[in-house]
Amino acid sequence: MNSIIETMRECAIQISHLLKDTSTQYLESSNTSGDMQLEVDVLADQLIEKSLLELRCVKGVCSEEKPVAVYNDYPDAPYIVAYDPLDGSSLVDSDLTIGTIFGIYDNELKAPALIASGYILYGPRLEMVVAQTQVLHYRYNGTLWRNLGALQLNHKGKINAPGGTQKHWEHRHKTLIDSFFAEGYRLRYSGGMVPDLHQILIKSGGLFSYPATSDAPKGKLRKLFEVFPLAFIYEKAGGEAIDGKKRILELDIDGIHDTTPCFLGSPSEIERVRKVYE
Repeated sequence: MNSIIETMRECAIQISHLLKDTSTQYLESSNTSGDMQLEVDVLADQLIEKSLLELRCVKGVCSEEKPVAVYNDYPDAPYIVAYDPLDGSSLVDSDLTIGTIFGIYDNELKAPALIASGYILYGPRLEMVVAQTQVLHYRYNGTLWRNLGALQLNHKGKINAPGGTQKHWEHRHKTLIDSFFAEGYRLRYSGGMVPDLHQILIKSGGLFSYPATSDAPKGKLRKLFEVFPLAFIYEKAGGEAIDGKKRILELDIDGIHDTTPCFLGSPSEIERVRKVYE
């Protein structure tokens, strides 16, 4: 598994260069979820897929950018890696931070098989967060990756990152979000899942929410590539992740592009979500 994490570090450096040198024009193609693709989306996807499939421990990969998983001819390989090559790529033109998300699954693509996950941040600095038994934070200094230590959430935070278009929210969700702001929570929402969740981790607490909405009743964010890996990280950091009622990492999947509503945050904020949605 360490070889997978090291490969993702190498991909991170290459993708950071792609983001500086590659066209950010939209292509005529779209991915399986219907999102328009940038040239850099496709190049990052190809780079990660090729790099991971060269590893003898990798049984297969699946990407948000492709309709099906791709498998190796290594029958004894134990790991399947699910990844979103560039989460928030629509923010590239605005020069805001975007990321890569990945989850390492043991032999099968389902939440209980997730054994490690991580994300990469392409911002003013190139950083990476990896969760196995704990959540470790790394920064690339141009030569090597430096371990900055473990990340841990407080029981309660002060950041509120609400996703989804407000006119499509349920009334109970709007009431919940407004109640946090009334208590002095700070709005921190960029439109990128990785930077928003990273900020909550760095600042030690808060809530990220992307609920079911009238235009996306099953949620918008993908379980395997986005929600499961980040839920794993938040739990290892002492937080919680639920779909409103149920623990995210207990959800089933019917297909690799399944979506779900999601709430990730400190225990205090998640308990308030649970009371509203139950």
